[in-house]
Amino acid sequence: MRVPRRTDELGIEAWRAVLLSYNAALRAIEHELDRVGTVPLTWYDVLLELNGAGKSGLRMRELADRVVLSRTRVSRLVDEMARAGLVRKETDTNDRRVVWALLTSEGRTTFRRTVPVYLAGIEKHFAAHLTDEEKKITTAALLKVADAHRASACEPSADR
Repeated sequence: MRVPRRTDELGIEAWRAVLLSYNAALRAIEHELDRVGTVPLTWYDVLLELNGAGKSGLRMRELADRVVLSRTRVSRLVDEMARAGLVRKETDTNDRRVVWALLTSEGRTTFRRTVPVYLAGIEKHFAAHLTDEEKKITTAALLKVADAHRASACEPSADR
């Protein structure tokens, strides 16, 4: 196993800033969602991805790759959301190993009701604190990191 290169102090501070800002903004947005009585943020994340997928839905594995939760947690979360009538799970007729997650009409209504609260939270608790230039730089920098990991996930590795 290769020992990682020592991160410089600026790199550590940048990482710390990402974590602190993410945590603060996320908690504030969660509070906003709780205050108005919509769904929890984790549920919203699932609704967002399923809404974007359209009527075909997403394979559970694809959904787990898109949300910021473990696969096990996504499965339990989707089960909870199915009991609440917001999503449904269907086994693929061609491949019984594949399970699809689909948005119900109630889920779509809940998603549409939650969107304005979530977007207002992003503006109030994150975007309002940055200039347009800072938003561009932050976006470019963080996508650079995400893209590097996406690319390395596609490459074969002896460590896997």
